[in-house]
Amino acid sequence: MSDDRFHDRFHDRSDGRSDDRVDEGLNDGFEEGFEDDEFDLGSLEEELRQAAAILDPVPAELCRIAVEAYALHDLDARIAELTFDSLTDAIPVRGAGDVPRMLTFHTGGLTVDVEVSEEGLLGQLLPPQSASVEVLHGPRAGAALTADAMGRFACPTPPTGPFALRLRTGGEVVVTEWMRA
Repeated sequence: MSDDRFHDRFHDRSDGRSDDRVDEGLNDGFEEGFEDDEFDLGSLEEELRQAAAILDPVPAELCRIAVEAYALHDLDARIAELTFDSLTDAIPVRGAGDVPRMLTFHTGGLTVDVEVSEEGLLGQLLPPQSASVEVLHGPRAGAALTADAMGRFACPTPPTGPFALRLRTGGEVVVTEWMRA
């Protein structure tokens, strides 16, 4: 309803009277201001939490997944961002059949190149350096690998489902973004 029609309906009555009910009570309670002292916010929050727990409880499976995800979190780790994915960034080659997926992750001065195929996972750290590599598949670490002095590592089994790599190079911990195989 437009403001003009509202005004016409309530203020310009046929009998010449204005409907004062419109103006009365619009500012009631706001003139004094809202005071937090009137409410016990702690008990209100607790009542809302109890109502949510009864009316819309968190599924047990979701709680389990959240706890497992938190267990994988490494506060000191740097995240290596995905900078290249052959599924989205590469130009397809005509006639190429089952080509391996190429991934490149980068953080600071470290680059991790990874090839994922049906035969497994191959990778290399640049600049070349030795490191321990864990293939993460869920709440527990998967394969424990070692990168040689040239930065090369290999896993004979391909990752299934979401995976990430955790690399420990000297005193530094790097975790790649999670990817789906």
